[in-house]
Amino acid sequence: MRDDTADAGEPPVIRVVVADDHPIVRAGLLAVLAPIADIAVVGTASTAAEAVDAAPGADLVLMDLSFGDGPTGIDATREIASLPGGPSVLVLTNYDSDADILGAIEAGAAGYLLKDAAPEDLIDGIRSAAGGNSVLGPAVATRLVARVSAPQQALSAREIEVLARAAEGLTNLEIAGRLHVGETTVKSHLAHIYTKLDVSNRSAAIAAAQRAGLFRTR
Repeated sequence: MRDDTADAGEPPVIRVVVADDHPIVRAGLLAVLAPIADIAVVGTASTAAEAVDAAPGADLVLMDLSFGDGPTGIDATREIASLPGGPSVLVLTNYDSDADILGAIEAGAAGYLLKDAAPEDLIDGIRSAAGGNSVLGPAVATRLVARVSAPQQALSAREIEVLARAAEGLTNLEIAGRLHVGETTVKSHLAHIYTKLDVSNRSAAIAAAQRAGLFRTR
């Protein structure tokens, strides 16, 4: 979805949608990107639904993960990734839990940066992700490398999701209903979780996962 009308020798302009529910953050990102000749902000979104609606006119969506109580940035990323010829999605968020990182990547995000990234790293990330490359901030890359280095201890995205729902106080049956699986499947996930975290019960597993930053404490 690049602009092929650029003069010879000039890089094509990358059309960006900025999706964040905080007006000050959106304004700050617009200010950072405005002077960049090969990047043009063509839209903003304050909700996940608005991000999906604006996506067809962009080459890249700069996506936050949290949009209040509605659909999340991961939900929006999944929808955008399913669009034929749709834009790339570069996540820009405050959250660095395994659940958020894995969820975004599995949903189809081309990259994941934290909001403490330097402006030049953000700009380079936009260019790289729009060009079809993967982009990971240093802290994100470190977490992923740690998972690869110790795969036997690393919880899967689904296991993290089960444990996060347990941390909300849901019963096994309620977790099963939320995730559209059988209660036996939930029990099996919990058994694997206990083994991987070397704990014997739900409370200990939740505490260990929270200490490790596997999911956000709500």
